[in-house]
Amino acid sequence: MRRAMATLPLRLPCLPKLVHLRTPFRFPFLPPRPPPPQAFFISPRASSMSLASSPSSSSSTSSSLPVLTLPPPPPPPPSGHAPHLPSVSSGAVDLEPYLGCSMPGRRLRVAVLLSGGVDSSTALRLLHAAGHDCTAFYLKIWFQEDFQNFWSECPWDEDLKYARAVCDQVDVPLEVVHLSDEYWNNVVCHIISEYRSGRTPNPDVLCNTRIKFGAFLEAIASMEFDYVASGHYAHVVHSSSEDGPSILKLSKDLIKDQTYFLSHLSQSQLKRLLFPLGCLRKDEVRRIATLMDLPNKDRKDSQGICFLGKVKFSEFVAKHIGELEGILLEAETGDYLGNHHGFWFYTIGQRQGLRLSGGPWYVVEKDVRNNVVFVSRNYFSLDKRRRTFHVGSLNWFSGAPPENTEQLQCKCQG
Repeated sequence: MRRAMATLPLRLPCLPKLVHLRTPFRFPFLPPRPPPPQAFFISPRASSMSLASSPSSSSSTSSSLPVLTLPPPPPPPPSGHAPHLPSVSSGAVDLEPYLGCSMPGRRLRVAVLLSGGVDSSTALRLLHAAGHDCTAFYLKIWFQEDFQNFWSECPWDEDLKYARAVCDQVDVPLEVVHLSDEYWNNVVCHIISEYRSGRTPNPDVLCNTRIKFGAFLEAIASMEFDYVASGHYAHVVHSSSEDGPSILKLSKDLIKDQTYFLSHLSQSQLKRLLFPLGCLRKDEVRRIATLMDLPNKDRKDSQGICFLGKVKFSEFVAKHIGELEGILLEAETGDYLGNHHGFWFYTIGQRQGLRLSGGPWYVVEKDVRNNVVFVSRNYFSLDKRRRTFHVGSLNWFSGAPPENTEQLQCKCQG
């Protein structure tokens, strides 16, 4: 059933004053949130989180995040009876050759981020086959609901159905976690602010750092999971000593490798993470999903931006920033070439979507103050070659830069 909709002005703390929205923003009436702090108590086989007052609700906390807690564990088995460990196989499928990044041979409590896609689903099944005690979590963000009336059904609804079906196959509990305010404050506002400044942030880097492995890690801190896992194509090597650093390495599949999207993680975050697909290629993941008969084995990979679902990024920009007409100029001559709907729709190096004849044309500069976009047909000409460039927001996984910075390898991620 669709919730009642109302035409309301968009929340404007992050928006430029000069921009006028063509249409009012629409979002559903949400039930009032209970006052924090509170705790979520989860039954071992619950399908959703139930809300109850926390015994420590009278005390103040430094974080506004909800605190997720589990009920006391069941009593240990009688002496002489070893706990049952799942076999390193799933039915007739021998998964042992694929468990190199799943820490087999240890009994770990793992929180698995499940999106409904084949990658995270395969990661869950590998961890389960390796003998770990898994609990799956689906992160639901308000932004997905804001666009639900643009589609025949909620864009996250199908994902959640697949996630539940995958968990039901091996009787793994699935919990739905709402991180609405955290997503708005830590991701959406930052993206809008960066676009207003003429920069092009990467939403997936922000989602991983601030939501999946940020707000979510804080929310489940009291549950005492050994690791948090996801379906990323990356490999974390943990030190054998407690004080040693955890190292982020490239995955086996260099084409699907997602270490770039994890590049802003801190050392404390890396120490908590486990990526079962880091030792596999994409074709191996698909083959494993088929062998295990996963419900989503034939589902296409998501090509959208983190948590936007089916919404195009241009629609996100239009709905949350708006449009303002500006001009397109040729960089070399200053000749007028046409109009555009706002410099925030363009990024340096962009070729597609310019709709100019006689190209190919590339965006080479943006005048943020005057809303002018400069383009060029000579993007690769010799006079435009550079031997230097400026970088910022460097993140050193070890917590400090290396001693020798004279020769550093760099990968340009376009």
